[in-house]
Amino acid sequence: MFIDRAVVHVKAGDGGNGCLAFRREKFIPRGGPSGGDGGKGGNVIFRGSRHLNTLLPFKFKQHIKAERGSHGMGSNRHGKNGGDAILEVPLGTVVFDLATGEMLCDIKEEGAEVIIARGGDGGRGNARFKTSVNQAPVRVEEGWPGEEIDLRLELKVLADVGLIGYPNAGKSTLISAISEARPKIADYPFTTLSPQLGVVLFEDFSTAVVADIPGLIDGAHEGTGLGHHFLRHVERCKLLVHLVDVSDLGENDPVRAFRNINRELSLFEVDLATKPQIAVASKIDSANASHLDELERWCREQEIQLLKISSVTGEGLQEFKRTLKKLLANLSEEA
Repeated sequence: MFIDRAVVHVKAGDGGNGCLAFRREKFIPRGGPSGGDGGKGGNVIFRGSRHLNTLLPFKFKQHIKAERGSHGMGSNRHGKNGGDAILEVPLGTVVFDLATGEMLCDIKEEGAEVIIARGGDGGRGNARFKTSVNQAPVRVEEGWPGEEIDLRLELKVLADVGLIGYPNAGKSTLISAISEARPKIADYPFTTLSPQLGVVLFEDFSTAVVADIPGLIDGAHEGTGLGHHFLRHVERCKLLVHLVDVSDLGENDPVRAFRNINRELSLFEVDLATKPQIAVASKIDSANASHLDELERWCREQEIQLLKISSVTGEGLQEFKRTLKKLLANLSEEA
């Protein structure tokens, strides 16, 4: 199950209390105070992991609590520090303060750790308050409470290439043809209900992550269809591949379909419309000649690169992969 939003409550560990104690041992005159300090509470830490691609674990674990520190003990013994609560999150997880909406962190690197809530310090025992004028202090401190906060987690898929287009444009078939991903494929709209990731292997054995972004139709930015729920996943992609169905069963006006999807992207976020993008005429094994000619002519006028593929017969797929490799390499050099 793909879950890309979650609300959780996190509580760092409280610090342990300081100890009130005095030494009374044989052969040690005037023993004095010997209360140790309390241990520090554990932190709540989020760690990025490339092995996860969903926030599903947080659907069943919405309350996260770190271990509290142990209390101080006699004989100047320090209380044990509380253990940290370390939770792995998928790369691309953005953490917000639920109350204020402030973004706290954006975890995009493998192994990156962010302290979300800090544990409280331990209280001081009475041994720490001994002075020249107060040889037997009875003062101790309670441990400090750990930080506590409600969070909203959002996952924005990290991918090199994002496949966009109307439902049934052939995105799922394409990603299954160029990678080992096996999304559900059917001839009805909204077959794909969540982003699907696939790893494409190029001829030089380098790889790229391709994401099938579902839910884009007219009015998607306002919540129509699957709505803007998945539009944010497009933000992370370096390159957009816009599929247009040019078959007899495809769009009657392929140019209008192309422009409408780009309009939805720009209405959701202006920068999305300016991302590097190429057009792909899909299902050319059953192409409508007039549809294909119209799309080719418009792409030439707009100076948009157009590729023609059939994910079923394999026609054009090798050229498509070589073009992806070249464009991603150019984008990396520019970056």
